[in-house]
Amino acid sequence: MGKEPDFINQKKIWERTVQKTTQRYPERQESFETSSGIPIDRLYAPEQPQEDYQAKLGFPGQYPFTRGIQPTMYRSRYWTMRQYAGFGSARETNQRFRYLLQQGQTGLSVAFDLPTQIGYDSDDSMAEGEVGKVGVAIDSLKDMEVLFDSIPLDQVSTSMTINAPASVLLCMYIAVGEKQGVDPERLTGTIQNDILKEYIARGTYIFPPKPSMRLITDIFEYCQREMPRFNTISISGYHIREAGSTAVQEVAFTLANGVAYVDAALASGLDIDQFAPRLAFFFNAHNQFFEEVAKFRAARRIWAKIMKERYDAKEPKSWKLRFHTQTGGSTLTAQQSDNNIVRVALQALSAVLGGTQSLHTNSRDEALSLPTEESARIALRTQQIIANESGAADTVDPLGGSYYVESLTDEIEKRAWEYIEKIDKLGGAVQAVEAGYMQREIHQAAYETQKKIESGEEIVVGLNQFIEEEDVQPDLMKVDEELEAGQKHTVQQVRLGRNQEEADRCLYELAKAAADTTTNLMPYILQAVKAYCTVGEICNTLRKEFGEYNGI
Repeated sequence: MGKEPDFINQKKIWERTVQKTTQRYPERQESFETSSGIPIDRLYAPEQPQEDYQAKLGFPGQYPFTRGIQPTMYRSRYWTMRQYAGFGSARETNQRFRYLLQQGQTGLSVAFDLPTQIGYDSDDSMAEGEVGKVGVAIDSLKDMEVLFDSIPLDQVSTSMTINAPASVLLCMYIAVGEKQGVDPERLTGTIQNDILKEYIARGTYIFPPKPSMRLITDIFEYCQREMPRFNTISISGYHIREAGSTAVQEVAFTLANGVAYVDAALASGLDIDQFAPRLAFFFNAHNQFFEEVAKFRAARRIWAKIMKERYDAKEPKSWKLRFHTQTGGSTLTAQQSDNNIVRVALQALSAVLGGTQSLHTNSRDEALSLPTEESARIALRTQQIIANESGAADTVDPLGGSYYVESLTDEIEKRAWEYIEKIDKLGGAVQAVEAGYMQREIHQAAYETQKKIESGEEIVVGLNQFIEEEDVQPDLMKVDEELEAGQKHTVQQVRLGRNQEEADRCLYELAKAAADTTTNLMPYILQAVKAYCTVGEICNTLRKEFGEYNGI
């Protein structure tokens, strides 16, 4: 009972915050009710909370943000429905983007092909056979102009899944915005820009850790000054989970990487309350429904404590963990692929109940190919049904207070802290990566899971139980094999048509700047991009200065 007055006081503070929030972002309806006419309150909380309620849960929009980072959450505004898309040429992907926007998608998310992700042009011998296969091929500003043709960048938020050459693609986005008459300060979106998880789980790295971290903090500094509305990094647990980690490892390793980026930014002289509010995170949603909900809640609480207690950040915005979620690609099966629609719906609902800020729902056929237009539409409709028909968005943190969910949240937090402390003892995430610690932990977890699936201890419907002989072959998306030749021709024409003297000068200036560790490289990359230097030319210039990373 001793804590009740504080609880009542905090509730009054929260209610005043709600009033301010709803003035700026009015709720979707004047009142909410169930199909039976039962009124739905904005928030449900105990009348007589336990002693640790404030420390562990609190109110939405208030520290420690367990119950959400906004006071009204989805009652005011749904999460961003941001479908991940990209294949073939810029023109084909532009058509898919415009189709998805017409279908009600509210944000873009760009998938780049493998050569672009590792800094090679489409006509490089290293790109042979991979052009446009797992994402869109982007070689120069010319491609980026086509990619966003007739898409107003002052009205659409764009996420770009690009890491090692993130600075190059971000500069291309800036240049396209300027050509549309949109100043950098008006651009909104997120650049993934998370190289540590590439070393841990994904493999699309180019440079060694030290220069890679320099490029990341250069982006932080530049965007703080020039692009205040753009998220400078999306610290990704998604790929850590796809590599086989547990939910606990996903939280722990992702937040440990976040600590490393904060440390690097502080070491470069940036102020924590200037850059921290633009940090974003990217998590996976798997099939263990309640564990996933608890995972998101625990991650928010841990990050709030890290930022407030470890770094003494003063601004509440710096304490908030804002995150995008994608449903679990590794959970999809090629067998009975329509079952994936159900898996994705459950995973998406867990992300919503866990308080995500944006969401991508995978398509049913992604275990077989890139998604068809029909499959992408079903995936988007899944989000729209959750938003508009399920009632999940009508109250804040609907599962808050569940004995099970709160117990899971506490246990995930406890186990994640144990991992974070181990990584701290190793010297931090960069040193842990170099020692192979996180990689070994993930490999072991993946091995244990695979053993359970192969033994039948863990059931995967249609794969090791409830199996059917399938003769039906679904219609699959196929990338035109002629695309690669066309993309090679395009990049060669760009080189022939540009001012070569200007391009050479820009690359020379970039090399000089890279040799000086105190120089921010973003302005030099931007001028090279505007001179139609290619992704490969810019990355090769940096390869000569920084070297390449070849793994542990």
